[in-house]
Amino acid sequence: MKKLCLLLTMLILFTGGNAMANNLLTSKQQNLVMISSYTATGDLTNLEKSVKKGLDDGLTVNEIKEAMVQMYAYCGFPRSLNALSTLLRVSKEGNYKAGKEGKALDKKADKNEIGTKVQTELAGQPVKGELFDFAPAIDDYLKEHLFGDIFARGVLTNQEREVSTIAALSSIEGVEPQLNAHIQIGKNTGLTDKQISEILILTSRPKMEVFPLGEKNEAYAKYFKGQSYLNLLTKEQVHTANVTFEPKCRNNWHIHRKGGQILLVTGGRGYYQEWGKEAQELKKGDVVNIPPETKHWHGAAKDSWFSHVAIEVPSEGGSNEWLEEVSDEEYDKLK
Repeated sequence: MKKLCLLLTMLILFTGGNAMANNLLTSKQQNLVMISSYTATGDLTNLEKSVKKGLDDGLTVNEIKEAMVQMYAYCGFPRSLNALSTLLRVSKEGNYKAGKEGKALDKKADKNEIGTKVQTELAGQPVKGELFDFAPAIDDYLKEHLFGDIFARGVLTNQEREVSTIAALSSIEGVEPQLNAHIQIGKNTGLTDKQISEILILTSRPKMEVFPLGEKNEAYAKYFKGQSYLNLLTKEQVHTANVTFEPKCRNNWHIHRKGGQILLVTGGRGYYQEWGKEAQELKKGDVVNIPPETKHWHGAAKDSWFSHVAIEVPSEGGSNEWLEEVSDEEYDKLK
């Protein structure tokens, strides 16, 4: 999640107004983000849902196809092929618009020359370096297959292809150098900092999902600022629930009377704070033991979804006492 922290002070609200006037992603771009993200992570269940949503929102079958074909260069043939199989199945189930078909380069075309030109335009300068001198074959593959064959097919604009690429790389761990490079390329195509931030926020949830999202947390909504989701895992023996917070969402200050609580962080980035102490940043794998009678709050960071399993420590006569909100002034001091 460190890559999310490198990007500016944000946050973007996803509702209302003209998207382009507010420098937000269009509906088409948002759908490409989620389709590319789920393709990269290999989550075919959520990919199918995202494909259906994209098609219902106006994406054509061939636009989605082009994004999935391009993904082979970033997440490998197996996941690209699995995604295309999902698209094929979904496309047969409904009366969806096929749209314009991609056009392959002429077999006699100089793919290296064409790809070099496209790559240079996107990067803003010729792409060179010791790595490419060491492995010239990979330099040729990038120029000929990716920036040549694929980018020349049309259907998607270069900016839309970079939206898909940033989404895919943001969803894969350990590729920060490539992600940062494509963030800059995305800016070269006209993407704003806010649009790039929105891509990173949208893709922060898919890669952290251990348990299903659950339903909107309506029962406790008055004790939360922002939208949260609750998936009750078990009521037997130990009360356990998966709680997911949208970016900026947090619960009120509260106290577990008699019995405490244990938090197992499953994804995203968030915070836990006890009264009178500094807030503690939380990330996947962190464990928080909350003693009984301790005033505290927990929730998401400004720029990331956040999810944890909450385990109630059994106690006779235990209860929760909900208190005041965490003020915007307090919360906005956090990174």
